[in-house]
Amino acid sequence: MQRDNSTFKSKAKLRKKALAMLDAPCVMETHGGYGAIYDECYRSRDIPGVVFEQNPIKADALAKQRPTWAVYECDCVAAIGEGVGFHVPVNLFDIDPYGSPWDVVDAIMGQARRLPATVVLAVNDGLRQKVQMNGGWDVAQLAPAVRRFGAASMYRKYLEVCEFLLQQKAVEAGYALDRFGGYYCGHGDNMTHYAALLRRGQ
Repeated sequence: MQRDNSTFKSKAKLRKKALAMLDAPCVMETHGGYGAIYDECYRSRDIPGVVFEQNPIKADALAKQRPTWAVYECDCVAAIGEGVGFHVPVNLFDIDPYGSPWDVVDAIMGQARRLPATVVLAVNDGLRQKVQMNGGWDVAQLAPAVRRFGAASMYRKYLEVCEFLLQQKAVEAGYALDRFGGYYCGHGDNMTHYAALLRRGQ
């Protein structure tokens, strides 16, 4: 399946809104690619951060693009799960996998003790098409939502599904979901973009 790259403008707009939620943003970009989002959203503001990228050619390009950032050539899920990248005070997580974002979200929330009181997630989620085909039963992280919404409703209510899952994961990590917003986009509206503001419970 060819990757849908038609949503860059909306992706960048979402991240600029996410930046506005924080007084002093510090970014962890989980899938750096060739750095287009950095050029559009982070470079001109001199925002500090961390970026992961598995592809060695892309990782090398990212290191040259942003010499003040920590750049890791590795699998972001495994690295985040080990606490990599939290030597800087990251508070905005830019999550852009090809497919499911939920293993990345779980890795981040698993590091709750390292997170600040306010956290923002900006997410590109590619699961909606898969949910349309099978109702989400074969994606383990969606199981609580399938039980809550029913397989037949998962595609139509996928944004509600995402909000529901983030709410659950936030509470488990000691946070409250303070704000959530998103939209469908891309070919056939099969991509889902959303941002969430989490605040640690008092």
